[in-house]
Amino acid sequence: MRVAAVQLNSNEDKQRNLATADRLTRAAAADGAQLVLLPEKWTALGTHEDYVRASESLDEPGPAIEWASKTARELGIDLVAGSISERRDGRDKLGNTSIHFGPDGEQKALYRKIHMFDVVVGGIQYRESESEDPGEEIVLSETRDGVPLGMTVCYDLRFPELYRILAIRGARILLVPAAFTKITGQAHWELLIRARAIENQAFVIAADQIGHHPDDKESFGGSMIVDPWGEVLARAPDEETFIAADLDFSRQDEVREQLPSLANRMPATYTWPQEISA
Repeated sequence: MRVAAVQLNSNEDKQRNLATADRLTRAAAADGAQLVLLPEKWTALGTHEDYVRASESLDEPGPAIEWASKTARELGIDLVAGSISERRDGRDKLGNTSIHFGPDGEQKALYRKIHMFDVVVGGIQYRESESEDPGEEIVLSETRDGVPLGMTVCYDLRFPELYRILAIRGARILLVPAAFTKITGQAHWELLIRARAIENQAFVIAADQIGHHPDDKESFGGSMIVDPWGEVLARAPDEETFIAADLDFSRQDEVREQLPSLANRMPATYTWPQEISA
């Protein structure tokens, strides 16, 4: 199965971002990709006001959702539209929402980012929870050919429990649309992606943002596709582009059979602490 990750330098110009996503998605499909992943907040990356302006409702789909559905159907691909800012009736805050469209253009699954990026990095404060509501559901989707996909977004990458649950539920591919900061990306991006792949013996497709964005943001880039042994199959250069790789599921079966760490789990002995200090 051939897969691709699209790397973007999104800004506040939604029309520009859509055009770039369209160009690179079509190029990836022309290269043979059957599954294409876009990065986090591909429609707009900037200030809270930018997210509000670019937000769309699932009840009344806007240009980004309509484009993703139409393009998946036209190209005959599974398209996971990274994440968009989702507007929901009855809520003051937005959702950071990833949507999987199948080759028929229909919505296959919807995942709302669970972990909010409330941190201070390089002297810049990020408080996603001030403008976004966290999701509450772990989501497993599947491709046209029935390959299970574990859906996550960006900061989720630092929470191994989520990925283990997805693997136990059957995920063979783990998806990570992201806008990893330059500082944290330099320190941890590759390490975390390869760790999630190795410990869950799954393929990881990670599509990151790259470069500068409004309000002094800077993303790391380095989009990657990693196999269940932790080997990097593809890595993006520092530009807007796509990367692609062929996934060998027989190799995954071999890894899981010869080093059966998922099968050797002892869940009866794992007891979560009632209180965790941090």
